[in-house]
Amino acid sequence: MKKYDVTGIGNALVDIEFKVTDQFFWDNKVEKGLMTLVDEERQNALMQVINTEEAKKQCGGSAANTVIAVSQFGGNSYYCCKVANDELGHFYLEDLKNSGVDNSLEGKVPEDGITGKCLVMVTEDSERTMNTFLGITQNFSVKDINEWAIKDSQYLFIEGYLVTSPNGKEAMLHAKKVAEEAGTKVALTFSDPAMVKYFKAGFEDVIGPSVDLLFANEEEAMLFTGKDNLAEAREEMKKAAKHFVITQGKNGAMIFDGDTFIDIEPYKTVAIDSNGAGDMFAGAFMYGITNGHSYASSGKLASMASSKIVSQFGPRLQWHEAKEILGRLNP
Repeated sequence: MKKYDVTGIGNALVDIEFKVTDQFFWDNKVEKGLMTLVDEERQNALMQVINTEEAKKQCGGSAANTVIAVSQFGGNSYYCCKVANDELGHFYLEDLKNSGVDNSLEGKVPEDGITGKCLVMVTEDSERTMNTFLGITQNFSVKDINEWAIKDSQYLFIEGYLVTSPNGKEAMLHAKKVAEEAGTKVALTFSDPAMVKYFKAGFEDVIGPSVDLLFANEEEAMLFTGKDNLAEAREEMKKAAKHFVITQGKNGAMIFDGDTFIDIEPYKTVAIDSNGAGDMFAGAFMYGITNGHSYASSGKLASMASSKIVSQFGPRLQWHEAKEILGRLNP
């Protein structure tokens, strides 16, 4: 039996989440609804005009949120990441440890530099807008991959945001090769429509003949396949992945289990913050399929978990909430 259910690789970012109005975007020339990479000067300028005392701070990054979700539901997870030897870097590693996730920097002194930060701006319509300064995580590379952890995991989970840099893409390809040679299954998330729009060729290189599991939302699925409707897109997706999940927001999700499509019903909720919903869906789903649940049951768990996430502020459940959701799945 392998030690870990999931080993993730991705950007390590301290999420700083706060509420804003649409006027904030207009005043500060921020494009609403997108993840935008910015330099440190631009990010610092934005931080000067927000109320940082009311902001919520925690370790994050897309893949980090997913492996933390695996841990919260009772799974074993590991994270390969890169933070700096600074205050936020130490905060990140401590928060990751408290979340029950082992990581590639344990017992090591991080390199000098600046830990990455993501400003997560949430409006009343629950839309999330992110301005990200990658800091030292933009140097995440092959040398930050723990091959032993990948080999000792049921799944490798690859964050799509890594595709934006040559060293990040090289790390994705290397980790995938290590996993395949060790019999570890490979899961990939597209992460954001902008990633698919501008880095489609990079994703095609990483996917190669196929991956075992692919996560996408509706827009990402259609962008990647070049189809203008979901029915055609999901058929085309079979060429890229043996199994896949297409999330559909308030309409639930659809899962391809290798043979048939499974429709996952949404759970009624009042959405106030969409930040981390896709990450949570992936984490809950991967916990399910690595711990004896069927694809349908795992999809139901993921739907319940993501509906809970969007009903509150922040991308992470409380530990007791994860247990309550599991209890609803297995009454």
